[in-house]
Amino acid sequence: MNATVADVAKKAGVSTMTVSRAINGGVGVRPETRRRVESAVAELDFVPNGVARGLMTRKTGTLGLIVPDIVNPFFTMVVRGAETVARRAGYRLLLCNSEADVSQEREYVEHMISHRVEGLLVAPSGDRSKANLSLLIRRKVPFVLIDRSVAGLKCDLVHSDGVTGSKRLINHLVSLGHRRIAVIIEADDVSTARERLQGYREALKAANLKFAPEAIIRTTADRAGGYEAMRQILELKQPSTAVFAVNNMTALGAMQALRERGLSVPSDIALVCFDDVEHLAVLSPFLTVVNQPTELFGAHAAQLLLDRISRDDGGRRRNIVLPTDLIVRGSCGAQKETTSSRVARRAAVAEPLRIR
Repeated sequence: MNATVADVAKKAGVSTMTVSRAINGGVGVRPETRRRVESAVAELDFVPNGVARGLMTRKTGTLGLIVPDIVNPFFTMVVRGAETVARRAGYRLLLCNSEADVSQEREYVEHMISHRVEGLLVAPSGDRSKANLSLLIRRKVPFVLIDRSVAGLKCDLVHSDGVTGSKRLINHLVSLGHRRIAVIIEADDVSTARERLQGYREALKAANLKFAPEAIIRTTADRAGGYEAMRQILELKQPSTAVFAVNNMTALGAMQALRERGLSVPSDIALVCFDDVEHLAVLSPFLTVVNQPTELFGAHAAQLLLDRISRDDGGRRRNIVLPTDLIVRGSCGAQKETTSSRVARRAAVAEPLRIR
């Protein structure tokens, strides 16, 4: 059985209160007494109950993180960045995967509240997450949004400029001669989908290209969604010469659908997307992407949350906009970077971090 504070006190010949002060660094404990307690702790393999201690001190040393798709490498790296900052500050990170389901997200929010997390990082499922986040506001639990905003909710947010990133991708495709560009995108309920579609439409308008509603395919932002969306694109009456996928997972699904039809990228159709898949890029430098500094999403969000917990935020809401980077590879039909794309990449790298 697990040793208790009473077991340690009995072994060391002291009171349970003395044990508590000794293991928590309290004052008023003589060096010899502290050594006896430490010896008893080691001999009994005693592990303090952090939850119980947190209930008394209101400090559990725990943060929560909810993401919509842990399979997506983007969110995997977000977790890594957040965990690194949390660990260095002495906090543990509890991770939950909502699978972009609002009801499941609600369960996790309630679970985090019941476990007395000191703050919460959330990549929301979409605008319908507002009710879940409003619960955190009512319970006075600090939180920061990652990657996605929620309509009608003003709070700390770390994201990138999806409109500009999309325009860079579409402008590059247009510069290569593409005129019929289809889009694989999420539901309009997700802010990143709205922003990337806006960038797509603005780029087409600037190039005097006709906007074709039938070329916009709404789907889930995963591999299965990309697969089904590409099958629909291949059935369009006006065939597309290029496809813009909302993220890397939909792009992989789209590529699978093309291969099943005996088609190849970019010989038969060009393919570009948001987010780089690092391990795939190493194996096959292929996908042209707008890359985002994924670890920084998590790192900056965690720091904002820690500032809010310690009340070092000045009481104001902060909106951090991270720069994006256009990486041109073979999937767009270009064998090497053009001068314009190199200039765009340098501008993206040089773009400063914006806090609004």
